[in-house]
Parts: sequence; C-alpha cells; structure tokens
Amino acid sequence: MFLEQVSTKESVFWKYLVGSFILFCASIVGQLPFTLGVLLKSSIDKIPYPSSYEATMNFFDSNLSLFLMLVSFVIVFFQLYALVRFFHKQSFIQIITSRSKIDWHRVLFSFSIWAGISIVSTVVVYILYPEDFIVQLNWIPFLVLFGIGLLLFPFQIGCEELIFRGYLMQGFGNLAKNKWFPLLMTSVIFGLLHIANPEVDKMGYSILIYYIGTGLFLGIITLMDDGIELALGFHFANNFIAALLVTSDWTAFQTHSILKSTSDPSVFFDIILPVSIIFPMLILLFAKKYHWSNWKEKLTGRF
Repeated sequence: MFLEQVSTKESVFWKYLVGSFILFCASIVGQLPFTLGVLLKSSIDKIPYPSSYEATMNFFDSNLSLFLMLVSFVIVFFQLYALVRFFHKQSFIQIITSRSKIDWHRVLFSFSIWAGISIVSTVVVYILYPEDFIVQLNWIPFLVLFGIGLLLFPFQIGCEELIFRGYLMQGFGNLAKNKWFPLLMTSVIFGLLHIANPEVDKMGYSILIYYIGTGLFLGIITLMDDGIELALGFHFANNFIAALLVTSDWTAFQTHSILKSTSDPSVFFDIILPVSIIFPMLILLFAKKYHWSNWKEKLTGRF
C-alpha cells in the first residue's frame, strides 16, 4: 500500500531523476554556510584551507561544525517538501506513511528500543573495558550539543528517511512495479553515499556491509509497516544518542560527548553483530508488536 499510493501520472520516473538532481543542488546550497565559514576563518587567521574531511570537521569547535553540517538538511527538507507538493502534486504525508496521519507512537517506540540498546551496550562495554574510554563530559558544551541535536538531527534523519525510504522507494517502485527492486536499490544507494565517511578509511570497504545492511533493515521495516515511522525513530536514536554518548577520532561526528573511545573499531561488533543478529531481532520484535503478515507479498510482490 505504501508504494502504490502515489499517482502514476505525476510520479513518472523522469520526475524522480529531476527531483534527485534538485535535491543534490539543495544540499550543495545547504553546505555554503560551512564552506564560507571555513574560507572566512582561514582568510582572517591566515591559515591554510583544510585539505581533508577530518581537518575540516576540526576546523571549528565541534558544536559549531555539527551545527553548520546539520543546518544544510533544513534546506534539503523544505526543498523536498516543495518537490512533493508542487512537482509531483501529491500530499507530503504520502511519502511518510499509508496511514491517515503520522503514528508518533511508532516513532517513539522505535526510538526508545534503539536508544535503550545503545545506552545499555555502551555502559556494559565501558564497565568491561574502561581503559578504552576517556570521560570528557563538560556540561556547557554537552548541553549545547544536546540542543543542537534535538533541533537539527530530526531534519537530518528526516531527510534521509523521507528521501530513501519514502521518495526514492516510491519512485523505483513506480518504475519496476514490484517491491524488491526499490528495496535493494535504495539500500545500495544509501550505503554507497556513506563511502566518503572517515569510517571507511579506518575500517575499509567492509563497513559498507553495515551501511547497506542498515538500509535493508530500514527498508524492510518500512515496507512491512507501510510507513517510515519505525525507521524514523530508529534513525533518530542511532544518530542522536551516539552523538551524546561516544565519539572518536575516526567517526563522522566529532562531538562533545560523554565518552571518547580510544580503541580501534571491530568488524564483528560494529558490522557483523548488528547486521546479522541485532537487526533481524528488531525486525521480529516489530513484527510481533504490529502483527505483520504476508511477508512475501510485501517484500517481493508486484503491483
């Protein structure tokens, strides 16, 4: 139902290609404050322009860098809204859910589950391996981080979920007239767009298994639940709680978190465990709670 609810006339695939290009341009425009800020500071302080992602993210205080990075998603969000409403001529809620209104209870439930798992697992690892962490809690920067995250992470995760699990999944669905093709295509594209993350330099291309696997997990729960509410809750917990709890020198987000990890990432714990064990268990939990059925039709059926 979620994929089929868009108008075939207004959602021909060329429109999604044009829309994707417009969204890409909007993201470039959204990055201008960060770029101009770096140029201005390097000019005033007479220091070289940063030549790498890590140097760019450390150019300002981490809270300012995070703010400037996330604010670009505000522009993308409103551009996406305009595309859906005026270019595709459909209701914005149609790329969110097949229900008559957003089910915020689903968002909260998914957020609570993943936030709880993230917090408990971090505490356990800290207790077992305290030598791998530095406690760096500084209340003023931490509270500023909390405010930035609460305000802007919804735009970031909202854009990613609305674009990949909503807009593009429906676009690929209209093209292929089936469920499995949009699920696979959006998951692969979602994963490959993370290829520039510093985690790839640290762990190699094996980390793409995690990114693509996460895309598949989010796509499966979207198709089975006929909406992106569960994906929104999970994604917000994943980014927001991680930013508050733990940072390290090799992650995409450098934050004033409570802890800083000094250990190297683990292929088993950071890739294999979540993709092969934790995500399937979450799918089963959601399936039991929301009484999912007809799996083959919802994940591979035609329309």
